[in-house]
Amino acid sequence: MTESLERPRVARSAFSRSVLGRLLRHRSGSLGLVLTAFFIVLAVIGPWVAPYGPATPDYTLLAAGSSSSHWLGTDAFGRDTFSRLLAGARYSVTIGLSATLIGALAGGIWGVLAGFLGGWFDNVSMRLVDVLLAFPGILIAIGLVTITGPGVGPVVFASAVFGVPVFARLARGSTLEVKTRAFIEAANALGMRRLGVMARHVVPQVVAPVLVYATLRSGSTLLVASGLSFLGLGVQAPAPEWGAMLSDAQLWLAVQPLMAFAPGVTITLAVLGFNLLGDGLRDVLDPSIRV
Repeated sequence: MTESLERPRVARSAFSRSVLGRLLRHRSGSLGLVLTAFFIVLAVIGPWVAPYGPATPDYTLLAAGSSSSHWLGTDAFGRDTFSRLLAGARYSVTIGLSATLIGALAGGIWGVLAGFLGGWFDNVSMRLVDVLLAFPGILIAIGLVTITGPGVGPVVFASAVFGVPVFARLARGSTLEVKTRAFIEAANALGMRRLGVMARHVVPQVVAPVLVYATLRSGSTLLVASGLSFLGLGVQAPAPEWGAMLSDAQLWLAVQPLMAFAPGVTITLAVLGFNLLGDGLRDVLDPSIRV
């Protein structure tokens, strides 16, 4: 009895080690893992390790250049740019990850139900998804934020809605493919309830492609959230969100280019990390590819 309980644990542990080991051997995937882990850690500890208060002005150093006391200079209000980058990770990374998670859960559940149940529910669901996909996601996000008003919550909601139809389409396609496999037919032949078949056999098979795409989508969601803040529809001043920092730097490019260069490069590296990690996970979790 004890051996039968230990075997699944050992198998799961071995699988986890195998996936992580293959990901670490994957060149771009390992780089993406390092970058993503760095920014997630930064989102947790960033405000605590910032050398200056991110909202504390110094009117004697307005738009100052790089120095020993301010590595990346200061902004138009004399606030330390490096400190604002560190503190801003909590806004930008958290919004990107939480919005992607909400979109993946909502879209994934919707897609699995549509693919597994079929019939009129599947037809109506996919026509609605087609309508949502016909509009550029950023326009949907802008419209929702315009209705709800700016702020962290509305940006997360709008960014999540931006990803729901894509996740629904992906989950439905994976579900339709899994439904044709022999072990699903065997489970049905044994008289297992449909809900049990979906929960125990279909959902675990759909998790991997949804997880891979969620990793890739996190970078796009972070860009959308930063774009909303850049347009003044997202996180509001004086919060140190990266997109808002870019917006504030527009008028000071000739005087202090680091004000725009620093958050721009940070956003680029964060998106690159998510994309590389997603590519690595796709290769590692694909049984036809040996890494």
